[in-house]
Amino acid sequence: MSGAPSIVQRRIAITALACVLAFALIGVRLLDLTLLRARSAIAAFPSAHVVASRADIVDRNGLLLARDLIVHDVSVQPYLLADRAAAARDLGMATGVNAQRLLHQFAEHDKPNQFVLIARQVTPDIEDRLTGLALPGLEFDPAMKRFYPQDRAAGQVLGQTDADGRGLTGVELGLDRQLRAGRSVQLSLDMRVQFALAHEVEAAREQYNAKAAGGIVINVNTGEILAMASLPDAASDLGDGAAGANPTRNRMLRDIYELGSVFKIFAFTLAVQDHTIRLDETFRIGSGFRIGRYTIHDAEHMPATLAARDILAQSSNAGTAQIALRSGPERQQAFLRTMGLLSPVHSEDPEGAKPLFPRRWGQTETATVGFGHGISVSPLSFVTAAAMVVNGGRRITPTFLKRSGDARGEQVISPEASATMRGLLRYVVTNGTGRLADIQGYDVGGKTGSAEKIEHGRYVAHKLLTSFCAVFPIDDPRYLVFVLLDEPHGANASGVMALAGHTAAPLAGRVVARIAPMLEMPTDAPMLAEAGGSP
Repeated sequence: MSGAPSIVQRRIAITALACVLAFALIGVRLLDLTLLRARSAIAAFPSAHVVASRADIVDRNGLLLARDLIVHDVSVQPYLLADRAAAARDLGMATGVNAQRLLHQFAEHDKPNQFVLIARQVTPDIEDRLTGLALPGLEFDPAMKRFYPQDRAAGQVLGQTDADGRGLTGVELGLDRQLRAGRSVQLSLDMRVQFALAHEVEAAREQYNAKAAGGIVINVNTGEILAMASLPDAASDLGDGAAGANPTRNRMLRDIYELGSVFKIFAFTLAVQDHTIRLDETFRIGSGFRIGRYTIHDAEHMPATLAARDILAQSSNAGTAQIALRSGPERQQAFLRTMGLLSPVHSEDPEGAKPLFPRRWGQTETATVGFGHGISVSPLSFVTAAAMVVNGGRRITPTFLKRSGDARGEQVISPEASATMRGLLRYVVTNGTGRLADIQGYDVGGKTGSAEKIEHGRYVAHKLLTSFCAVFPIDDPRYLVFVLLDEPHGANASGVMALAGHTAAPLAGRVVARIAPMLEMPTDAPMLAEAGGSP
């Protein structure tokens, strides 16, 4: 049956039409808010857009190190502002943005639905200030900002991201693809160890008024980096003479140094590996060792002769030069290449520095490289190679990611040579220059390094780079601690007292004493007697 629509049908049709019109208006508004506004915002500030959330970074124990949190980008429609000059002034005071720049942009975008981006990723306190201005046309858009809950701790390892959530430095850069894909990262860092290392290194830097300082703790069997400090790590900490220093730069990975006597580890490892010396064999030291037109001297007075083991223990340049020459240029160069010291070290931080070494590698270069001059490497590169010397002679790859189980690879040094070197490094601590690194109960082995720095092409005797490489427990190594002080001096470190045995060695010992209990390392120190007794 057909006929004119009933009243009910008319009401239904009117209601349906009203719904269609309402949805159409909503659609137009959404289009305005998305497409039109986006074009205006991009025109005012081309890089403005909401970024995707980056995944978390945690340490090996699950402690949060980095997380994206929702903040807001703030923008305004200049068309709605009654007093643009006053608005620009108030917005500038609230955000720190240049008011004149805002006023200029207001003039360029003064039509309806045109927006000017005021600031990106504003913090809640700034957002409160902006809200209190009660300006018309002020809008807040959700965005993401990277927060680091541990503040500056391990900041140079973690690195930085830009305003768009892209990694710029450190592991934020090296693991950028994984983090942007939303896959969280668990690092090898142990923040307990990190805090202890950074605290002791900073205390030593202040004690000796050093220009800079740093340190690394690495597991010699897995390659896991448990801690890495590079100080100063804030602009406010830069002292006199630090012009041009960059507190965000990770010196342990991005800088290279002539490390001096700590590098003797490799000359001795090669000699032990190739059986070119006997540990009880004596060498003439006297007043130095002459090679060509050069005479190699020692930093301290040495006896007329020294046994090979005492050449390492007392850190004789003249003796080490003779031992290195027995290996010869070609063999020395090939060995250092095998140990990874002639190429950049690779890790999850892609900014590892390239080493610097002689183009012409003759007898003189072989002698000086033997005691750590004429070759510059990054501390991480040195640490990786030194770990292979003591871990049974097997290759490791340094990593900032948590690993499980032994990660040692191919054999690069014989197990017998590795065992001999462990004994020699223990001897350095018990009978040589490393005595102040000896920590009762943990059988530390190690080596000192005191290198004269170069200025204007010449070595400067009173400007030293001191370091110490400590391994514990030396009979079955688990961890290696490396510390470095750049130009330690002052009342507590002048002349001989500025050498590594008096500056870097005790620093390494303090680090070992603090972190060994954290790492649940057993101690063979004698237990205290019952209360009231004596040790």
